[in-house]
Amino acid sequence: PRGSVTQINSLTYIYTAFTRPVGLPGIHEFSAIGLLDGRPIDYFDSDTQVKVPREDWMKERLDKEYWDKGTSSRQTKQQWFKVSLKVLNDRLRKNDTVNHYLQWRHGCEVNTTGSERKLSGIDQYGYDGDDFLSFDSHHKQWVAHMDGAILTKRKWDGIQQLNDYTDGYLHNECVQWLDTFLKYRKEANIKASPPEVYISARPFENNLKLSCLATGFHPKEITMNIRRDGHLVDRDDGLQSTGIRPNGDGTHQIKKWVMIPRGDTANYTCEVNHPASNIHVVEEWGKSLVG
Repeated sequence: PRGSVTQINSLTYIYTAFTRPVGLPGIHEFSAIGLLDGRPIDYFDSDTQVKVPREDWMKERLDKEYWDKGTSSRQTKQQWFKVSLKVLNDRLRKNDTVNHYLQWRHGCEVNTTGSERKLSGIDQYGYDGDDFLSFDSHHKQWVAHMDGAILTKRKWDGIQQLNDYTDGYLHNECVQWLDTFLKYRKEANIKASPPEVYISARPFENNLKLSCLATGFHPKEITMNIRRDGHLVDRDDGLQSTGIRPNGDGTHQIKKWVMIPRGDTANYTCEVNHPASNIHVVEEWGKSLVG
């Protein structure tokens, strides 16, 4: 409908497996990550061998059985990837001395406009960064993107239960989990604490130290800017920050400051945006001094 806002939400899982350990920090022989609207919500890798939450609300709302099952599932997939990579390397006559990798990306997206929902699913494999195989939900069959994938396509298309399960997961189970996670996230954000924002200045040597403080907020995702006559003050102007720090009561604080000349007649403002509590604050410095 004209004038309606479309909301897009997605749940995606990405699995990546290498032939052998990579030997680089942060890159594992096997890893799996779950993404809700592009943000990590769970994670597994071959070094830790445990599926873990990446959001506090995932940890709070999902019980031990969920994580234990997830760990077992990831470990099973890890073995499947290991075997599949060996088969692919042999089939494609790839050099054993080169570290090849296989990636699987699958999930669902829901476009909501008013009361109308449009569902779409994605299930695709990549080999060494190139498209290998993908699932065509419309025709309920696999599509080979390179010659080496034709054999796999024929084999998988020959198993009707596999194609029915894949289509069912993308349009039913995945969407149910997406709705569940969105509900959990929304309920967690209802408990969000908004920030209290203060802007002040105090004499410091021959200048003034102009400070902006936001405190008492949760969760910790926040943006803070100081502006001079509407222009952003940045590091090149000498802007410094404490970074986000815990308050000790489950809330957080952040402080930014910049040195300005005494007698500066410019208009200084502090802008704070806290998405979880839907708060956008602009505080103006009234030229008074502290201390």
